[in-house]
Amino acid sequence: MLNTAIKAARRAATVINRASFDLDRITVSEKSHNNFVTDVDHASEQAIVETLLKAYPDHAILGEESGPTANLNDESEYVWIIDPIDGTTNFLHGYPNYCISIALQQRGVITQGVIYDPVRNDLFTATKGAGAYLNDKRIRVRNPDRINKALIGSGHGQEPRDLAEYLRMYEVVAPRCHGLRSSGSAALELANVAAGRVDGYFEKNLKIWDIAAGSLLVTEAGGIVGEFSGESEYLNKGDIIAAGPKVFAGMVALLKPFA
Repeated sequence: MLNTAIKAARRAATVINRASFDLDRITVSEKSHNNFVTDVDHASEQAIVETLLKAYPDHAILGEESGPTANLNDESEYVWIIDPIDGTTNFLHGYPNYCISIALQQRGVITQGVIYDPVRNDLFTATKGAGAYLNDKRIRVRNPDRINKALIGSGHGQEPRDLAEYLRMYEVVAPRCHGLRSSGSAALELANVAAGRVDGYFEKNLKIWDIAAGSLLVTEAGGIVGEFSGESEYLNKGDIIAAGPKVFAGMVALLKPFA
């Protein structure tokens, strides 16, 4: 199943890379304020879905752009959760920070995760209970003993109320860590936590396809993932903190008032 997801991600990357050479020809529409979708998102998702269903025709699909397949319900044992381009706004501007995210949920538990960065050719993979990998090399989260030694990733929605709340969180977190970064791709930030490139990550109001694969990468790399209260309902709630154990505790202490 992991190999099939990798194959699907690489097929989607071919679509995305081809389009990246001529961004002016991309068709763009706005789903909501500053939330864009392109014909490349749709083509990428189609390539992923075709690859997955060819191998597993009975599996259900939950895609960011195409939504759920007809067979997705509470009885579905296998559900593929897909974000065909996480960081579409970055992609549109030629800013090289976006990725493909594919996860498999089995009986409500994320068991496979693939995040592929087509710009850097970085392939992040995880299987539940078998560790996390970057280009076939085992990765681990960094775990500074205090949050003031940590580089933290973050993000925010585009609605005015989202930005206002983020600025309040920024005022709390930024003075208490090494630095705060916002790259525009939740999935890629979670992959970077797993690889030890950043020490933690937080964001609110995300969708399950933004975080399903990345959350598995982090836990398989030895990190902790939770919502702002520290509880484990982040996939349903969409509010997420991810970090090594010591940094996670420090982040929850700072961000719990925003839960």
